[in-house]
Amino acid sequence: MSTDAVLRELLVRQLDHWLPGALHRSRRATLALAYAGGDAGGADAALRVVAEFADRLRGRRLTVLVLTDAPDLPARLGPVEATLPADVAVHVVPGHPDRLPVALKAAGAAGAPLLTVVDGAEPTPALLAAAASGKPAELLLVTDAGRSPRAALTAAGFPLVTEVDLVPADGAPARSFAYATGSDRVLEAVKDALWAVDEYAGVRYRDPADPAGRLLDISLDPEPGPLRRELLAELARGPRTVTELRRFTVTSTVYRAADANRALTSLLASGAVTRDPEHGRLGGEVLVSVAGSTA
Repeated sequence: MSTDAVLRELLVRQLDHWLPGALHRSRRATLALAYAGGDAGGADAALRVVAEFADRLRGRRLTVLVLTDAPDLPARLGPVEATLPADVAVHVVPGHPDRLPVALKAAGAAGAPLLTVVDGAEPTPALLAAAASGKPAELLLVTDAGRSPRAALTAAGFPLVTEVDLVPADGAPARSFAYATGSDRVLEAVKDALWAVDEYAGVRYRDPADPAGRLLDISLDPEPGPLRRELLAELARGPRTVTELRRFTVTSTVYRAADANRALTSLLASGAVTRDPEHGRLGGEVLVSVAGSTA
């Protein structure tokens, strides 16, 4: 399975989470899919997910924008589009993702739930500003690995970002997956999806926050080594409560909050960190310090 297949599965899983909430929150919503090159295969999968929610679309209006240069995409989407209810409007717009701001404005996407998927394009300020115009707004961004988009996404108005490199076992170029949102609940759902995809995909993860760049097998119980290093680096700045370390894990690493507890238990067992109080449940108010440091 290629990185494209993993990314397609992540999109499907996130749409399964996003669509019910968007349809419950508002009478209109927009899904924007923008592809720079490639076959825009994710668009087919996205429309099939939309079709599964046809019964929930009554009385709602969902606009699906697809920006791509793939000439055969309208014909490919036709059979799936024919199964969609009249409440779904699909617009295939020829061109590069840099046309996204104009397309979103024409669709009246601002001020209502908006999920934007941008695959392969430079995340320019104009593009990110357009993606952030929804209420709420979420963005799935796929770029070449090696340059973190976190600062640009935060500056555009997305306070919560998770990112991970997808590294194929066959030596093909790695790609970067980033998801930006304003919701803690959504961020947790994305983390759950990341570790639930096909573990036999022939793709491994690399956490951009891990200075060692260790490759991780996709697993429901991911190897905690990189997280232990990242927690130690955070604790080197000063003691933190378990609640603060769980929050750091969710917002600054590829791991989930539950993984923080597993990593902390391992660090405590090895003597790398200490806790106050020394005994009892590893609850949220327990203060954790690097061994030998003073609070």
